[in-house]
Amino acid sequence: MTIQKTITPVDGSVYCERSLADEAALDAALARAVAAQKAWRSTDIATRAAICRRFCDLFDARRDEIALELTWQMGRPIRYSPSEVRGTLERARYMIDVAAEALADVDAGPKDGFRRFVRREPLGVVFTVAAWNYPYLIAVNSVVPAIMAGNSVLLKHSAQTPLCAERFEQCFREAGLPAGLFQAIHLSHALTERAIRDPRVDFVAFTGSVAGGHAVQRAAADRFIATGLELGGCDPAYVRHDANLAHAVENLVDGAFFNSGQSCCGIQRIYVHERLYDDFVAGAIELTNGYLLGDPTAPDTTLGPVVRTAAAEQIRGQIAASVAAGAKPAIDERRFPRSVAGTPYLAPQLLLGVDHSMPMMREEVFGPVAGIMKVSGDEEAVRLMNDSDFGLTAAIWTADPDAALSIGDRIATGTWFMNRCDYLDPALAWVGVKDSGRGCTLSRVGYEHLTRPKSYHLRLNT
Repeated sequence: MTIQKTITPVDGSVYCERSLADEAALDAALARAVAAQKAWRSTDIATRAAICRRFCDLFDARRDEIALELTWQMGRPIRYSPSEVRGTLERARYMIDVAAEALADVDAGPKDGFRRFVRREPLGVVFTVAAWNYPYLIAVNSVVPAIMAGNSVLLKHSAQTPLCAERFEQCFREAGLPAGLFQAIHLSHALTERAIRDPRVDFVAFTGSVAGGHAVQRAAADRFIATGLELGGCDPAYVRHDANLAHAVENLVDGAFFNSGQSCCGIQRIYVHERLYDDFVAGAIELTNGYLLGDPTAPDTTLGPVVRTAAAEQIRGQIAASVAAGAKPAIDERRFPRSVAGTPYLAPQLLLGVDHSMPMMREEVFGPVAGIMKVSGDEEAVRLMNDSDFGLTAAIWTADPDAALSIGDRIATGTWFMNRCDYLDPALAWVGVKDSGRGCTLSRVGYEHLTRPKSYHLRLNT
């Protein structure tokens, strides 16, 4: 039996241990999922919705313990962890509310002697492989709509956040979801790949690295199933000449450093119009220096550790490589005494004098650091924003909505923000381009990826 240990970044101790499933356990879980889904697909949407709403109520009732577990598993300050519970419920309840309309038959229109429509059928078994940085928000994007669409779900969560999968399972079980329809399973990488290759899995929803996405694609390559891949970003923001400067500073510093910068759609590249550049930099430095890096279980901490020491060392290396290439650190790390090499505690940093030859502006830096670059205007900003292998989100700060729309039409991105960033609206499709992935979750459109269309062409008179 292989034991999986979760090391908390709070103090480096073992927070929990779980036994990894073996091949027999995986086989049994898939068999249960297939059997349960056959009955569930015929269950009416109102019944599905009632169970999923009970799930939400049970999840909400445990918000305090879920938030504390979250802090210990991945290091987010406890003052912010409850926001993930709220966001999870917002997304779940929205997707429940729109399911009946999103899954309704599509009438092809009148034709004498015929009835024609398209029906959305469930795929079967959905295998969700979720990441640790927003463990509930990531998982809920596929889990709840998959169940509402008539599928069964296996959730394999990150080894860093195994309790999150178990919380989903507990709340669904207590809500009355039939056995086998949702199962949390702890798997090795090898058995995760085996599950993807198994003919009983009909769809894979994966969130993780670009390398991980390629591994999922390779595992699924011999099968005609779809994959949904959210693979991260190096997201840009443009502070236009007519921006509300104070608002831009506040939003962008938060967008760069919330969750210790461990957000796929967090802001990493900031392009500021030359008229506002000096004042923006001064404001960003002042706000960044006000963060308190410390124990995330303490209520006054505003910046926690990154997920593990190895991740912190990688980020330090990316910063050092950018500095060696000419970038200038704007933040004195001595202001953050908890930041020590060999620990996951990492000071926030703003890099000035950056260009696109540096790791800071080319790679995904999954930590509390952002690069700030001066631009002459819209044309240069558009060119630099698009000069990336990623395309998850991008944002502009401006007083001109028409300019925002015009510029947004030219940006290769899945989501375009004006005067905000780092947020998922459940009514909007969540999608990436380029190395940020493929597929779609959330919104009514998200249901299209968890179902297949089946056409009905009925001749009424013969």
